[in-house]
Amino acid sequence: MTCSILVGGAWGDEGKGKCITYLCMKDNPNIIARAGVGPNAGHSVEYNGEKYGLRLVPSGFFNKNARLLIGAGVLVNKDVFFNELDYLDKYDLKSRTYVDKRCSMIIDEHLERDRGSDHLFKKIGSTGTGCGPANSDRVLRKAKMAQDIPDLEKFTTDVPLDVNEAIDNGEDVFIEGSQGFGLSLYYGTYPYVTSKDTTASTFAADVGVGPTKIDEVIAVFKSYITRVGEGPFATEIDEEKAGEMGIEEFGTVTGRKRRVGLFDMDLARESCMINGATQIALTCVDRLYPACERTQDYSSLSGEIKQFVSEIEDATNVPVTIISTGPDLNDTIDLREELL
Repeated sequence: MTCSILVGGAWGDEGKGKCITYLCMKDNPNIIARAGVGPNAGHSVEYNGEKYGLRLVPSGFFNKNARLLIGAGVLVNKDVFFNELDYLDKYDLKSRTYVDKRCSMIIDEHLERDRGSDHLFKKIGSTGTGCGPANSDRVLRKAKMAQDIPDLEKFTTDVPLDVNEAIDNGEDVFIEGSQGFGLSLYYGTYPYVTSKDTTASTFAADVGVGPTKIDEVIAVFKSYITRVGEGPFATEIDEEKAGEMGIEEFGTVTGRKRRVGLFDMDLARESCMINGATQIALTCVDRLYPACERTQDYSSLSGEIKQFVSEIEDATNVPVTIISTGPDLNDTIDLREELL
């Protein structure tokens, strides 16, 4: 039995979708549960040459053996939910995807309040998906829950009960978090943050799992850092330098151009400490070092890359166990067995 949580190490956009899909196919968990804020976070995943952008459905959906659950701490927009079930129909999601009956619902009023707020939409750089106003209504105890929505009746369940029974029965559970540590309402670059905490402790609570049942916390870092929206960014570089490095990215949900910066060891150290990380997944190494593209053998990496990995391990005191060298699942170096 293993219960693992995957978290974003910086401001989101770390390549969590690729890592989640790889781990869920490789390790074949019985349950894949989504934690985090809600549909303001997009995960991009690529499988067999096809690319998918998701906002609510767990990114491990490729694993057809797993039940896909959305925890009570996640906000649900039913239109986004049903659109993704249709969008991914060939993966038989409608028979194995459920939301917790206590999930708060995002309604049109939340979208209007979010996009109409100069403070949220213009100053903070909100995605405009209604998450902040929906979370505020939950705090004020006036939000509608999934169990109140007739359309969702056959798609609701008790996620904590399902997950804890699975763990107690010796099954494997994978919890995928959204956003990133730097966007945490408590530990991020406030006020330029999202509307709740985005660390491993909260992700466990989102799906109703106690801390004693968590075995692994995998923190995902990109080999460089990107950020969408406003807020401090200590290692940011200008667009010209990013262009010289061949780096240009756009947000999955907003389509906004991402700001680019160099890897931040101080941020990584703090992120690993507060998340209690036991492993690090390092993504987009091929973007920083193109010669290693699609490499699957650690020994073939250049000395420069190995030195970079060592510096991250020294700074965080956490082993780098997954190295992504391309967008496809096969473009992965998996070092986890070396820790056993």
